[in-house]
Amino acid sequence: MDALARKLGLKTDPIIFFTSAGIMILFLVVLLIVPGPIGVAFGAGREWIVTNLGWFFILGVTSWVAFLLWVALSRFGAIRLGGNDAKPAYNNISWFTMLFAGGIGTVLMFWGVAEPISHFSNPPRPDVVPFSVEAADDAMSFSIYHLGLHTWAIFAMPGLAFAYFIYRYNLPMRFSSVFYPLLGERIYGPLGKSLDVFAILGTLFGVAVSIGLGTQQINAGLTELFGIPDAVITKVFIIAILTAVAVGSIVAGLDSGVKRLSNINIAMAVGLLLFVLFTGSTVFLLRAVVETFGLYITNLLPMAFWNDTLASYSRDGGAWGWQGSWTVFYWAWTVTWSPFIGIFVARISRGRTIREFVLGVLFAPSIFTLVWFAIFGWSAMEIDGIGPDAREALGEQAGILSAAVGESIPLAMFAFFESFPAATLIQGLAVVIVAIFFATSSDSASLVVDMLCTGSADPGPWHQRVFWGVSEGMLAAMLIVLAGEAGLTALQEVITVVGLPMFILVFAMMFALYRGLSQEDLSEVQVGRPPRREELAPDE
Repeated sequence: MDALARKLGLKTDPIIFFTSAGIMILFLVVLLIVPGPIGVAFGAGREWIVTNLGWFFILGVTSWVAFLLWVALSRFGAIRLGGNDAKPAYNNISWFTMLFAGGIGTVLMFWGVAEPISHFSNPPRPDVVPFSVEAADDAMSFSIYHLGLHTWAIFAMPGLAFAYFIYRYNLPMRFSSVFYPLLGERIYGPLGKSLDVFAILGTLFGVAVSIGLGTQQINAGLTELFGIPDAVITKVFIIAILTAVAVGSIVAGLDSGVKRLSNINIAMAVGLLLFVLFTGSTVFLLRAVVETFGLYITNLLPMAFWNDTLASYSRDGGAWGWQGSWTVFYWAWTVTWSPFIGIFVARISRGRTIREFVLGVLFAPSIFTLVWFAIFGWSAMEIDGIGPDAREALGEQAGILSAAVGESIPLAMFAFFESFPAATLIQGLAVVIVAIFFATSSDSASLVVDMLCTGSADPGPWHQRVFWGVSEGMLAAMLIVLAGEAGLTALQEVITVVGLPMFILVFAMMFALYRGLSQEDLSEVQVGRPPRREELAPDE
C-alpha cells in the first residue's frame, strides 16, 4: 500500500485511505446489486433499535447537552484550544457562517416549511387536534427541538473532544485521537485505524443521504420553475454540476473556498429570511419570534425527556408511534456524520477557549435556527390556516401546504413561496441557496475526510482531496441511477443502524474528554499546562 500511495502521489495513511475507499466501493456494489434485501435487513435492525433503544438515544443527547454546559461553565471553560497564547484564526462572523453552512444549512432549507407543517397536520402528541393552536405551538417546539441545541450538541461533543486532544497534545487530526486517554498508543495501531475507517465511512454515507435529499429539493424547484422533469437524469446532472462547484472550492482550500462560499450562502439565506419577514405578516411574525423563544424554553425540558411511553395505549401502530420516525431517526442519522462536523468545527476553532467553543457552537446556530423556524414555520401555518375558523376563512387556500407536504416534502418550500410577491424570482433564489449549501457541505466533508486520512490540518495534494469530493457525488449519483429510491431508502436504513455504534463511541469521547480535563493543571495560568501523554494513557 505504501508503494501504491507513493506512485499515486498521495500524502496520507495508505491503510486508512485504501481501506476506506475499498469498503465504500464494495458496499456500493452490493447495495446496487441487491438494494431490496439490504434494505429489509437493515430495516429490521433499525426497527429493533428504535423499539428497544430509542430511550437511549433520547437520554444520551440530552446528557451531552448537560455535560457540555457543565464543562463550559466550570473551571475548565478557560482552557484554550491550542497554546496558551493562541488566537482565533477566524473572526466571529466568519466562524459562525462556516459553522452553520457546513452543518445544517441544507437541512433548514429542506425542513424549514415541511417539518412545522408536518407536525401541524399530524401532531406528535395523540391528544392534540390537527391544525389547532395547540398543534401549531407543538409543531414549532418540536421542530426547534430537533434542530436546535440537541442537534448542535451532537456536533459539539466530538468537536470539543477533537479540538482538545488535537490542539492541546499535538495528536493527529484523526477520529482515533480522542480516545487516547482510553487506548494510549494503540490509537496508532489496528484498533485506532479501524476507528478512523469507521468514521470516514459514516461521513461518506451520511453526507450521501444529505446530497440525495438536497438533490430532490433542487429538482423539485426546477420542476416548479421551468417544468424540468423530476427524473433520474435530471438529478444526476444536478449532482454533477454541484460536485464540480464543490471540487473547485476543495482545490481553493478552507480559507479561500469554504469560507467564501459560507459567507455568500449565509448572506443569501438571511436575505431570504428578511424577505419573508417583511413581505409577509410582519407584526404577526415579530410577535411569533418572541413567543417561539418562550415556547422553546418552556417545553425544552419536557421534550428532552419525552419518550412517548404510553404510545401503545394511546395510538395505533406500534409501541413508539410518532417519535420513533422523527426524534430517534434524527439523532441516529445526525450522529453518523458527527465526526465530519466535529473535525470541521475543531479545525476552524483553534485558539478559542472551551467556554467560547461550547457556547458559540451550541447557541449561535440554535438561535438562528429558532428565528428561521419561527418566521418560515409560522408563515406557513398562517397560510395553511390555524384553527377551524381560520381555515374556513381561507377557503380554497386552507390546507394547501399540508397537501403539498403530503405530496412531496422537497416541494414544500417552493409551494410556500407561491403566496409571496415575485414568487418565481424567490423560488429561483431558493434553488441557488440550496445548491450553494449543497456545495458547501460537500466540500467541507471532502476536506474533513482528507484530514481523517492524513492526520493533519494541512491539506493533502489537490488530487487526493478531489478524489473524496468526486466520490461523494458519484456515491449519491450511482445510488440514484442504479438503485433508484430503493437505494436511497436502504442507505437511510443503513446509517440509522450504523448510528448505534457511533452513538456509543461519542459517549466514550465524553469520558475520554473528562479524563483529559481532570488531568489539567490549573494552578498557575488559568488555562494550565496540558498533561503529558503518559498521564493520559490508560492504566496497564
